[in-house]
Amino acid sequence: MKNLLTRRSIRKYSEKEVSEDLLNRLFSEAARTQTMGNLQLYSVVVTRSQAMKERLAPAHFNQPMVTQAPVVLTICADFNRTSQWARCRKAEPGYANFLSFQNAAIDALLYTQTLCNLMDEEGLGYCYLGTTVYMPQLIIDTLQLPQLVMPVATLTVGWPAEEPALSDRLTAASFVHSETYHDYTPHDIDRYYGPKEQLPENIHFVEINQKETLAQVFTDIRYTRKDNEAMSQTLLDTLRRQGFLQI
Repeated sequence: MKNLLTRRSIRKYSEKEVSEDLLNRLFSEAARTQTMGNLQLYSVVVTRSQAMKERLAPAHFNQPMVTQAPVVLTICADFNRTSQWARCRKAEPGYANFLSFQNAAIDALLYTQTLCNLMDEEGLGYCYLGTTVYMPQLIIDTLQLPQLVMPVATLTVGWPAEEPALSDRLTAASFVHSETYHDYTPHDIDRYYGPKEQLPENIHFVEINQKETLAQVFTDIRYTRKDNEAMSQTLLDTLRRQGFLQI
C-alpha cells in the first residue's frame, strides 16, 4: 500500500494493460464513498480506444498523457439517471437546477478521490486533469452525454513508467482555522508561502517565465483574469445547455 505522503501525479505509463476486472473492482469499491442522499450522483465513462482518446485530447489541450495512457476516465456529475429512475417509478424529478449540479459535482469529486486512493493502493499511476471544465462541450459531444450529465473530472490511468519528484505542499497550519476563519496578514503570507517560494524549482520557474514573483506566474501567465472570465462564461453556457441552469 502506498503512503499518501508519497503520492505523485503520473504522466508517463508503461504498455502493460490495465485489466477490466481490476478497474471494475475498484469502481465497485469506490462506490462506498460518501454520497448525497445515498443517490450516487455520478457516472464514469471509460475510454480505451485510441480513436476516442484522440478525439478527447483537444479538450485537454492535447496533453500527451491523454493519448498515451492505457485508460482515460471521465467522471461526470449525473442527475439524468436519478431523474429517469424517478419517472419510471411515478415520481416527478426536480433536478434541472444549479443546486442539483452542485450536489452531483460534489458526489462525483468525492467518488473520484476515493477511486484515486484505491488506485494508489494497487500501484496504478494516474493524473487528475483540471482541464475537464475548460472546454466541457467537446467532452459532452464526444462522449454523447445527455442533459443533466456534466463532466467534472478526468483521470489518465496506467502502470507508472516514471517516478517524478514530489511536488511541494503548503503546511496544514496555512489552511486549518480554529473555531472561525482568520484572515491572512502579510506576515502570515510570508510565513506560509516563503518556504515554497524559496524552493530551487520555484525560483527557476519564476526565472524561465521572466517574472518577479511566483504569484505573478500564476496571475499573469497560468490562470489569468481574461482566461478565467472566458472559461467561466463557457462553463455557465454549458451548464445551461445541459439543463442545470434555467436563466
